Amino acid sequence: MSASFARLWLPVLAWAALIFTFSSVPDLGTGLGGWDLVLRKLAHATEYAVLGALLVRATGRSGLAFALGALYAISDEWHQTFVSGRMGSPVDVAIDAVGVACGVVLWQAVRARRLA
Repeated sequence: MSASFARLWLPVLAWAALIFTFSSVPDLGTGLGGWDLVLRKLAHATEYAVLGALLVRATGRSGLAFALGALYAISDEWHQTFVSGRMGSPVDVAIDAVGVACGVVLWQAVRARRLA
């Protein structure tokens, strides 16, 4: 494995593994009532924003990064259908995809600012 490949793709794989691990936990409730839902949805968007940024960093292509991130979101929600106490949700896929898009846009904005 080349050093550049490892530098670009190992963070993506590590982050995807972290998402998979969280998705394997039967109950991630905070016990905060209505805030629980808000916090979990923000966590979804945030974790996928990081994935989107890592993917665009690795691929150098925003469209490909978005597609890979959205496909991972679909697979993650499907994975959750096999976890006791969890369920896959099309709404969560949409939230995850918005997170991926935000991560891609933010990465590009930071990179453009650095290059300017």
